[in-house]
Amino acid sequence: MAELGVGLGSLTADAARGKPLWVEEPARHPRMPDPVRTAAVRAVLIVALTLMQAMVAFLCTLTGSWLAFPMVLSSVASTVVATWGVLDVWVTRQVWNQRHGVVSTPSSTARRLRRERRRAHRQARALDREQERIRRRGSRRQLSHT
Repeated sequence: MAELGVGLGSLTADAARGKPLWVEEPARHPRMPDPVRTAAVRAVLIVALTLMQAMVAFLCTLTGSWLAFPMVLSSVASTVVATWGVLDVWVTRQVWNQRHGVVSTPSSTARRLRRERRRAHRQARALDREQERIRRRGSRRQLSHT
């Protein structure tokens, strides 16, 4: 740290001057709800164990060990459990969103709102064009009467 010109003395001096050593930054994404995070951690652990078990089954098969057959069977069962774990995360997330007020706009409502905005925009453009036409006509009349 001395080569960079930053020593411990400057860190303690910053702290003595009242500058915080740690600055909190807001998270980019909101934190996952606890039940969803719990399901996700469980799924990651199950998938990791399943992958390790599949690797051991593969290596036992290559070496011709007597343990290969039971390991392959248990790997198949673990794959089913891992799939269940991943689906559990998805279902838990969906249930959480439904129960705790994540409001989504139906596509028909969104379509209606877009249609109304486009209609208002078209009317505003048509009004601008009409005003511009009136201004041009008025300027032509003035030139012809001078």
